[in-house]
Amino acid sequence: MHNQDTYTGPSFSLKNRLGRLLWGMVSFLFFRFSPKSMYAWRSFLLRMFGAKVGKGVHVYPSVSIWAPWNLELGDECGIAGGVKLYSQGKISIGRRTVISQGTHLCAGTHDYTQPGFPLITRPIQVGDHAWIAAEAFIHPGITVGAGCVIGARSVVTKDMPEWMVCAGHPCKPMIDRKLSIKADLYCNQQ
Repeated sequence: MHNQDTYTGPSFSLKNRLGRLLWGMVSFLFFRFSPKSMYAWRSFLLRMFGAKVGKGVHVYPSVSIWAPWNLELGDECGIAGGVKLYSQGKISIGRRTVISQGTHLCAGTHDYTQPGFPLITRPIQVGDHAWIAAEAFIHPGITVGAGCVIGARSVVTKDMPEWMVCAGHPCKPMIDRKLSIKADLYCNQQ
């Protein structure tokens, strides 16, 4: 866990800090410089540091992961280059979900109403078959529903519903994706 009072010491335990130091070295030497196609190798490294990684996961070498032990990646999900998984708290990414380039999932923040700005961690949950488009920002404590699409550069400050296309700053639901998929299927049959 972490220290609620940053005036009395560091936010995280010595074990956590040493784990992140070791992960930083391994990540720099063996993760970041691995060839792009070596997804299984990077999944192996993440599992060695406590991540729960499904089958067929594609994590690119330039992904930045703060603490792998706070990460769950569902089967066949893809994490593109330049993504930041700031996993001070738990981050769960669903099956066949895509997290696009430059996206930032941030599971930690600070309480600005308290002296010393104590750390607050809140889990992020991204459902199955979702797509977080390029350079979106997901705040701590957010749930992105299954099948949800988050538009590029959106800032997600509230939970987003299942099977909706959502976008903006702040991000808001805009289009029912189920209706869009049915319309596409109908048009393709004509």
